[in-house]
Amino acid sequence: MRKKKKKEGTKYFDYDLLLVIIFLMCFGLIMLYSTSAYTAQVENGNDMFYFTKQAIIGAVGILIMLAVSKIDYHIYAAFHTEIFLVAMVLMALVKTPLGMELNGARRWIQLPGKMSFQPAEVTKIAVILFISYKLCEYGKKAYGIRGWLKIGAYGVVAAGGVFVLTDNLSTAIIVMAITVLLLFLVHPKTKRFVVFACVVLVLAVIVVVYLKIQISDMATSTDFRMRRIIAWLNPEANSDKDSYQFLQGLYAIGSGGFFGKGLGNSTQKLSAIPEAQNDMILTVICEELGVFGAILILCLFGFMLYRLMFIARNAPDLYGSLIAAGIFSHIALQVILNIAVVTGLIPTTGVTLPFISYGGTAVVFLLAEMGIALGISSKIELKD
Repeated sequence: MRKKKKKEGTKYFDYDLLLVIIFLMCFGLIMLYSTSAYTAQVENGNDMFYFTKQAIIGAVGILIMLAVSKIDYHIYAAFHTEIFLVAMVLMALVKTPLGMELNGARRWIQLPGKMSFQPAEVTKIAVILFISYKLCEYGKKAYGIRGWLKIGAYGVVAAGGVFVLTDNLSTAIIVMAITVLLLFLVHPKTKRFVVFACVVLVLAVIVVVYLKIQISDMATSTDFRMRRIIAWLNPEANSDKDSYQFLQGLYAIGSGGFFGKGLGNSTQKLSAIPEAQNDMILTVICEELGVFGAILILCLFGFMLYRLMFIARNAPDLYGSLIAAGIFSHIALQVILNIAVVTGLIPTTGVTLPFISYGGTAVVFLLAEMGIALGISSKIELKD
């Protein structure tokens, strides 16, 4: 008698995630042109300047995403240490003559053809791949205090590298938060994390109250981070300086109403909001498309996060689940931080809105992350 072959499940590929990525990219290009056309015409004599660059980078990024989706994600486990070290070395290059300063911040590496590269974006992916592997390697050892300290130390090294080498506090916070969230996901008990979160929240409140009391003494500070905090705590007193961009963004959001003024009809983008195509692009979206447009974006990101959660829950092994969860955490953190900034809940950070804000390096590496997630989805087998 012939032996019956073991019935294999149906191979899966998350086309829903692919479609929402493409939709967000296309929507982002439309809003980028609407936001930047006037500024691009004035500064570069070409209203398509930012749109064209982003469209080309986006097309290259999508090709990279599709190529990465064909790679077996287990390969990253074999080279997790090398990937982490490469990310650290790239950030260290910012301190060399290869480093490039833009808008007062030295965070980029100069590339040929007037192009630049932000190595901190590589670190986000490196931390996801590295910490995910270490959690799998440690297993139950990660549940104890020593496991916590070891995993936390890796996160501190990565976050510290981002902060010290590229002077990028917001990205350092995201890197550390990804580490903590991955550790939270594998840990069977949540009490420690709840206590930790409560302590951090209480300390944050104490710091804010203290700064509010001492604001008059800090008014002459020259540190740009302190200036941002002062502007956040007392925006009206700094409306012509450090709070200008933030307040103009709020005016844009308020003037849009529920359905907005119409695509292309924003007035705040006409030099009122400096560099609106970057981290403040959501304010222009709210002015032109209203609260309805903001809800649409939130729904798109919500659907993207749902698909990433689906991949994390159904990945064939823990490593795949943790990578997908890390990508989920990264996207969620950036969206939340960007919305918090433009609505005035936290000081200005410079965190961009994924897939929509202008920025070549960020888009390419976000799409590379999506390629990794799609690659994990291709290993899922659905039972008939």
